[in-house]
Amino acid sequence: MVNFRPLVNPESSRVRRGAAVAVPAAVMLVLGLWGLDRGGMWRDEAVTFQVARRTVPQIWRLLHGVDAVHGLYYLLMHAVLALHPGEVLLRLPSVCAAVLATGLVAALGTRLARPRVGLWAGLLYAVTPMVGHYAQEGRSYALVAAGAAGATLLLVRAVPAGGRTWWAYGAVLGVTCWLHELAVLLALAHAGTLALARVPAAVWRGWGRAAGVVALALLPMVVVSHAQSAQLAWVREPTMETAGALLREFAGPTSGVYWACLALAALGLTRLVGGRGELTCAGVALPLAVVPPTVLMLASRLTPLYVDRYVLYALAGVPLLVAAGADRVAELLGRIGRAAGPLGRVRLRNPRFPSPLLTLTGVLAVALALVHQLPVLRQDRSPDHRPDNLAAMSTDAARELRPGDPVLFLPSHARSTALAYPAGFRGIRDVALAAGAPASGTLYGREVDPDQLRRRLAGLDRVWVVAERRFFRSPWYPGDPTDRAKLDVVQDRFALREERARDGVVLRLYVRRTLATGSLAHPARLRPGRW
Repeated sequence: MVNFRPLVNPESSRVRRGAAVAVPAAVMLVLGLWGLDRGGMWRDEAVTFQVARRTVPQIWRLLHGVDAVHGLYYLLMHAVLALHPGEVLLRLPSVCAAVLATGLVAALGTRLARPRVGLWAGLLYAVTPMVGHYAQEGRSYALVAAGAAGATLLLVRAVPAGGRTWWAYGAVLGVTCWLHELAVLLALAHAGTLALARVPAAVWRGWGRAAGVVALALLPMVVVSHAQSAQLAWVREPTMETAGALLREFAGPTSGVYWACLALAALGLTRLVGGRGELTCAGVALPLAVVPPTVLMLASRLTPLYVDRYVLYALAGVPLLVAAGADRVAELLGRIGRAAGPLGRVRLRNPRFPSPLLTLTGVLAVALALVHQLPVLRQDRSPDHRPDNLAAMSTDAARELRPGDPVLFLPSHARSTALAYPAGFRGIRDVALAAGAPASGTLYGREVDPDQLRRRLAGLDRVWVVAERRFFRSPWYPGDPTDRAKLDVVQDRFALREERARDGVVLRLYVRRTLATGSLAHPARLRPGRW
């Protein structure tokens, strides 16, 4: 009988666990910083940028009327942008949050299974295009994902610890929900995990107290945000196609990666339930990936609330499931190798010892997935890949607008271009504006009533319109009375002279119909043919 020394010692185990967390985090850092300065904000980022640069009393006043759900994030970004107001610093907290989330996903896989599972799960999370997209977005969703991963890890630690860490779990979950209230669905996912593990009543009591405190602390935001629900009037009821699209975003947008991940995730489900009171990797990952999106989609059948980014935090469950399935394959290959090799009849003292070759094979598979999805990642780092590019539109406006030129923003939130990049609109006359955004406690400023707007337009022979292009290509009719007056007067009294279109925004010059059909009184001012 051959005697072997222990194949694993505590020091090497700590090194492997540390590497399993550090390597994916480093990959996420590189991918997050790649192309971070893409040269332009889109509308949602512009809201963060201009709100966070207001004073704290002005932000507080805004939250009473709109965007209460993002209040904590705006206050955080107020402190960040006080250092230097710029696009890179606007997105840097999201990059850091994505790095933290990646490390936490790897730590979950390591704790629930073994280091190679954590390594694979973390790497898969880092190279998922949806994660990279929101890692470079000046919004709260990457921070919410990091908080959700942290709360899940604390749940996993609290169950065997006899409830001594429930206070930390409740604190992290509470802060995460205050970053975005729909993160409260994470508590339902954790309840599903505890049910699958068949934990004792003491664990349920500890978790219930923590979740109850979080729910009570979140109640004021729920009340205020419910009164602001008109902000979600644009959200549509989800369909089966919506669910399929989310699954593809979670598992991978390219077909090869998507089907491979689904197959491995199905294998990972074979260890969904462990012993009584035991948390398995699949038992944590499946509720995390499935419960929040499913509940939100079902609730949206009554009141549309579902947007994919609202459940970004649920994505962490998919790489954990895929890595657990890959580990099952690795175990099978390991058994085959031991049975066929010269030591096949020797009983190893540590049958869980991860083969370096198998671990490296999994890493190479993730690298192949990264290469396969690299065109998607590269395209996502182009400013033109966002719904609109406000910096480019401001540049176009700077070429055409002159101080004193009258401008209409249609609808009013099109004014975000001028608020984010004011250089292109310096000195212009905002025809509809009654009070600026910070002074009025609104996102885009307070506008005059329709009658006053008509009086202002009556004295103009020409007006520039900054508008969303889709409004001129559909039977859209604005619900706001002032926006309706803008559209009615421009279409009835003015004729289109020139147009500059970029992404989803257009810059149009309109002249009064009497000038457009007769002799032009001021032909030089119209600058025909500039475009």
